[in-house]
Amino acid sequence: MGKNVYLCNMDVKERERLERRYYQYLKLEKAFSPNTCDAYKRDLEKFISYIDTLGIDMLEVQLEHFHNFSAEMYDLGINPTSLSRILSGVRSFYHFLVLEEVLEVNPTELLEFPKRPQHLPDVLNVDEIDAIESVIDLSQPEGQRNKAIIETLFSCGLRVSELVNLKFSNLYLDDEFIRVEGKGSKQRFVPISSKAVHELELYFIDRKQLDVPIQYQDFVFVSKLRKKPLTRVMVFLMIKGLVEKAGVQKMVSPHTFRHSFATSLLEGGANLRAIQAMLGHESIATTQIYTHIDTTHLRQEILEHHPRNMKLSKN
Repeated sequence: MGKNVYLCNMDVKERERLERRYYQYLKLEKAFSPNTCDAYKRDLEKFISYIDTLGIDMLEVQLEHFHNFSAEMYDLGINPTSLSRILSGVRSFYHFLVLEEVLEVNPTELLEFPKRPQHLPDVLNVDEIDAIESVIDLSQPEGQRNKAIIETLFSCGLRVSELVNLKFSNLYLDDEFIRVEGKGSKQRFVPISSKAVHELELYFIDRKQLDVPIQYQDFVFVSKLRKKPLTRVMVFLMIKGLVEKAGVQKMVSPHTFRHSFATSLLEGGANLRAIQAMLGHESIATTQIYTHIDTTHLRQEILEHHPRNMKLSKN
């Protein structure tokens, strides 16, 4: 790791000493190979670079920052196996800081590692989404906001990072379109359903009652208490609570709604290129992960539309 990488309250000599000591710790006490040591340092640098862009002191990070970092890596296409390795390196470094008595508590202690998928991600059908929405308490100030969030995720196939950064200046609800700022500051226009527009308009009535600071007024989804844009972790926890309350027996995250959006379009006959454009994928290969049409549905389609089967049915 190079000099001046860490933004912390240490002088340069202390940082350099800490970096050397950590490398020795990996090599001597952990008995890692040189390649493994280098991999741990590269993975740690990814996290340091992330908090650097946020202006966060490496000694003051909290669990939320690790969750956000994990979500950021996931949005960048890092698979669960690689992400687990990266998080392992980060946890190792903060464990080292505790051993060195630089920190009293390891902030990664409660950090959960992504599980390696054994099958394709779960997909929600319309009935399950309706069930999740049905348990929302609309008498609560955040109730209508949460319903609008779910409808927007499902209607537009947004990444959770795109949802929390959605702005009023990017809404064209009269035309049923929204402008999405995706990865790499690339913009795309995505249709939004009339159902989602309706739920958003109901939410806007409640949102007008909030005294949102001027610097956050353009953000669509804000916290009632913090008066700031929602974080990805907040959306994740909200959805997790609703799914449990609704009794939906699936692993559901904000990304599940994006996956369900793409799958529903594909099963409805949408062109894969159109789905690619709406999801903001640079490569069609990325979009192809959504082509897991239910095998029963696929079999029925083949039986009904394949020319050989059609010929047989006529005889």
